[in-house]
Amino acid sequence: MKQAYREIQGKRSRKIRFALLTTIMMAMLVLQACGNNTGGNGASASGGSNTEKAGEGATSTSNVPAVLNFGFIGSNKLNVPGGAEGWGFYKGIIQEELKKYGITEVKLTGFPNGPDQTESLISGRLDIGSLGDTPAIIAYASGAKTRLISQSSANTIGYLIGKKDGPKTVKDLQGKTIAIQKGSFMHRYIVGLLQEEGVTDYKLVHMLIPDATAALARGDVDATTNLGVPALKLIDQGYTHLDDASKHPNLLGSSATVVSEDYLAKFPDFPKVWNEAREKALADLKQHEDEYYQFLAEIGDTTPELAKQVNPISDIKDTAFTDEGTKLLDGTKNFLVEEKLAKKDFNISDWQLK
Repeated sequence: MKQAYREIQGKRSRKIRFALLTTIMMAMLVLQACGNNTGGNGASASGGSNTEKAGEGATSTSNVPAVLNFGFIGSNKLNVPGGAEGWGFYKGIIQEELKKYGITEVKLTGFPNGPDQTESLISGRLDIGSLGDTPAIIAYASGAKTRLISQSSANTIGYLIGKKDGPKTVKDLQGKTIAIQKGSFMHRYIVGLLQEEGVTDYKLVHMLIPDATAALARGDVDATTNLGVPALKLIDQGYTHLDDASKHPNLLGSSATVVSEDYLAKFPDFPKVWNEAREKALADLKQHEDEYYQFLAEIGDTTPELAKQVNPISDIKDTAFTDEGTKLLDGTKNFLVEEKLAKKDFNISDWQLK
């Protein structure tokens, strides 16, 4: 009997030890799973999550792509635009702000004109672009899935320049050939100007600015449009200054910063983040005015004095939208619709994302 009793007790002890061991192993597995889940929700090497680094009240950035593709108009050795955005990229201010939200790299690409840039936005090669209002409006009216998040300037001046020993006034362009960049804000400027001046018989030919300048020098075209420092250089070289948009406030150009809806689906808070980063860059720019004009001179291949004349800091808007800028956008949109350059009418407020 004693032997049987000891065998029964031994079996019970083994069962208890087995049950206890099983319970401990299950508890360890649960703790390990909890630890893995915590690490998978954005923990960084320093132990904090992306959301914590973004600041109080920030939303999750787990879906934000690490690379932001930004397009601008122009080409220069620094590969940056002008304005607050360009200064922010040049000084690294914008990159530092974007890093807080998981964006570790910004790829900048210069384009010769707005239509080329909007094509890249539509195809998904770009996430965000800064360009003239006219090509941005034309693209949106044609169905491009973009949203307008900023209008950083509203005083872009287009110039109309005639060939040497050619037309002396705008009215002299009756029956003449004019080189333009089709779909650009200067396209809108020249059509509006000729309409105001009553010039009805003319031919517009699409040329990029370098090609148009060469054609003007050869006498292949009677006039061309241009802007900024290149326009002033042509005038200094003896070409005829026929007109410029500073005399026609309704024909001034403005900038447009647009973001693809696909990108916004991944980062809904991007407009707020972007505009705050831009405003920070502008505040820094205003503290270093001389250095900023030297920066503009470098990317524009000119002098700081001429850069200041063409692109004064006072022209840079310190908020995403202004009543003045929105009014100009609306007027440009109405003109493009009337001239059938934009495929359909729409409300600017439906496009804006504030």
